[in-house]
Amino acid sequence: MLGFEFTYWTATLAVVSIIGAVLALVHLLLQHRDYRSAAFWTALIVLSPLIGPLLYLFLGINSLRRRGRHYRRSTHEPWRDPVPEHPLPFVADSSCAAQEHQQLARTLDRISRFCFTKGNRVVPLCNGDEAMRRMLAAIRGAQHSISLASYIFEAIGIGAEFVTELSDAVKRGVQVRVMVDDAGTRYSWPPVIEALKKAGVNARRFMPNRMILRLITMNLRNHRKIMVVDGRTAFTGGMNIREGNMISRKPAHPVHDLHFEVTGPCVAQIQRVFAEDWTFCTGEALEGPLWFPDLTGTGQTSVIGIVDGPDEDMEVMPAAFFAALNAAREEVKIITPYFLPTAVLAASLRLCAIRGVKVTILTPAQNNIPFVAWAAQTLYPDLLAVGCRIFESPPPFDHSKFFLIDGVWSFLGSTNWDPRSLRLNFEFNIGCHDAELGHRLAAVMDAKLASSREITCELLEAAPVRQRLRNGFARLFIPAL
Repeated sequence: MLGFEFTYWTATLAVVSIIGAVLALVHLLLQHRDYRSAAFWTALIVLSPLIGPLLYLFLGINSLRRRGRHYRRSTHEPWRDPVPEHPLPFVADSSCAAQEHQQLARTLDRISRFCFTKGNRVVPLCNGDEAMRRMLAAIRGAQHSISLASYIFEAIGIGAEFVTELSDAVKRGVQVRVMVDDAGTRYSWPPVIEALKKAGVNARRFMPNRMILRLITMNLRNHRKIMVVDGRTAFTGGMNIREGNMISRKPAHPVHDLHFEVTGPCVAQIQRVFAEDWTFCTGEALEGPLWFPDLTGTGQTSVIGIVDGPDEDMEVMPAAFFAALNAAREEVKIITPYFLPTAVLAASLRLCAIRGVKVTILTPAQNNIPFVAWAAQTLYPDLLAVGCRIFESPPPFDHSKFFLIDGVWSFLGSTNWDPRSLRLNFEFNIGCHDAELGHRLAAVMDAKLASSREITCELLEAAPVRQRLRNGFARLFIPAL
């Protein structure tokens, strides 16, 4: 009898495994767009017909793209204004550089569903000591509305100060909406959503699915960091609301980072991104002058919002990065905490160097996700061989990210140079055209480079065999990182 039961359950498991593998392969062949990632998942499913399909279900399927498209169409189609002949302020300059800048601006206009806005002001803010204090001051001065979205929002330390100020704003009659990614709420305890609700703040989790649904969508995260006050002042970038960003307080786990304060017409685009996500989460539409007042120019920076995510905005940011690299003529500067570019972007970086463009990449020496850092080191040799320069910054961990082209174009926001940001996460960035802003960002990077170690081919070749084997093993999992 025991033998019969063993045979029965073994046969059943085998049949279920085969059916699951076949279904996973059919979906993979029909729906998966990245051939390198598809090859990885195919091998995993064939070699492990039981575990492979389960992992593909949880990590490899984009279940949001169709849902996102349906949601947008059920509310309103994203606007796409006609692309003007001169997206940037027109200067009677027939030089090749001026024409190329206008051409890149037109390209970005076509890639993004937003258009360039003129007359903005973008101010870099270093670490939480600058950024968080400016954000808290803006909350204290709010008169009408506050919208805030973050991937991670701790309820302790500086996060507790945010909870208090947001609660006080509600008591003053300010309309407050807070949204935190469900996965991001699990980085700390107690959960900030409960603390916010207890304090009277209208706060929601992004995609708060439970049990099996949470497993299926756990790889699709809202990584955007947005705060808009009174529809006029916005903060965006890559900084989470965490005590570790408050460097002057000497936290147990310090993290360097950059954030940006934005004023001007582009704020309406930033607010629109939050409003769309809020409607997706709650069904409440944020419209009217309370959230979208009339805006006038405040500076000289031309800015375009670039939305990226696993819905109808899929792979918008990689296309924008590719266009910018193709337009580079003198210099490319990249700061990113995670450097695992797609094959296309890696090839574009190599071609930049081959054309004589100076390419400099800065990434942390000690990463908070070591597996990503190990895999990244296997990509260095091909870049170094054609003249790219790669530096690793010393501890503490640096979460800063920006992308600078020819000292004039900059891309600022939440996107990292890794598969998760470039394909899976909901991200938001701004593309900026401003030589003065570019000069300030270049100075920030140069200061970081001064204390960083340059990586060379000789240094990589001298690494112990066990380290190279470890890195090679990590590289196999790049499509899933």
